Amino acid sequence: MDYYAIRRDKLRRLVRNSDAEALLVTSFTNVTYLTGFTGDDSYLLVREDGEVLVSDPRYTTQLEEQCPGLDLLIRPPGMGMRKAISKLVRSAKLSRLGIEGNSMTVGLHDQFAADLPKVELVVTDGFVEQLRLIKDKLEIGCFHEAVRMAQKGFEVLRATLHRDKTEKQVAAELEFSMRQFGAKGCAFPSIVAVGPRAALPHATPTDATIGSADLLLVDWGAHEGMYRSDLTRVLVTGKISPKLRKVYKTVLDAQVAAIKAVRPGIVAEKVDAVARGLIAKAGYGRYFGHGLGHGLGLDVHEAPRLAVGSKTVLRPGMVVTVEPGIYLPGWGGVRIEDDLLVTRDGYEVLTSTSKSFEEAIVDC
Repeated sequence: MDYYAIRRDKLRRLVRNSDAEALLVTSFTNVTYLTGFTGDDSYLLVREDGEVLVSDPRYTTQLEEQCPGLDLLIRPPGMGMRKAISKLVRSAKLSRLGIEGNSMTVGLHDQFAADLPKVELVVTDGFVEQLRLIKDKLEIGCFHEAVRMAQKGFEVLRATLHRDKTEKQVAAELEFSMRQFGAKGCAFPSIVAVGPRAALPHATPTDATIGSADLLLVDWGAHEGMYRSDLTRVLVTGKISPKLRKVYKTVLDAQVAAIKAVRPGIVAEKVDAVARGLIAKAGYGRYFGHGLGHGLGLDVHEAPRLAVGSKTVLRPGMVVTVEPGIYLPGWGGVRIEDDLLVTRDGYEVLTSTSKSFEEAIVDC
């Protein structure tokens, strides 16, 4: 099955119902979604009667390998992308060209307007992003691979953790391990935070050693080549205090309850409210300052958002994270994160790395 052709046909229907005759896709990520091409500096013109991928000679062989059968326009040396696109639009005799409002800069818009004075540029809003909300079978298979690579890497991290290692060393070794299991790299810069630094939701790894505190927060994911996973676990590496037990249990209870609330038809903010309410009831409400989760895909942060005020209705095929956290300045933080697929009758948890408090205890 040519999933990319199916996606382009769905996009064509959206364009057909708009004021545009064709759509110029300028977001490199959206080009990848619609064609399978993983390079950059390439635009896709989607018309009623077909599509043309415009690129340059650097990618000729890669395009032939990744996009067999797709019409290509390889711009010659000395001809810029804008000029090649403008020539293509004129030859297609288009009078109303849709552009991606979230991707095209004002400067590029003005240049196209000058090149194409007889063509109306119609600003569209999120046509491809609408399609990317619902994952197809090809994408779901990629997610399973991205999760496998991330979890295998974390298994190596646990087995080789030592109190003398630094946050930087652990982050580097985690990426190396995921690459050994087939990953292209990290889905995003890994967060490895010891003790009080775990109170920083987006902490950057430092030279702090694992043995300098009693807990270690790791937020990581694998880039399988196109799609990305995103997990968070906390490891107990030292003294087990009553406070740590309470905070951990609160976060875990909130996460499990929120996961159970995920189903088709529920509004995203209501899932967030389940976890937020339990954390607030435990007395930590003001220490949970971010949304419960986000969509995953070609980007590590996509729609939908599970957050206060998010009115998106969950639908089968959406992939989201569920990641409540409690962050106490000067003490540390606990966040637990899993990746979920919304199914027809509920959800499937894609991640399986252990998260009970007892299994979080490591001897290093």
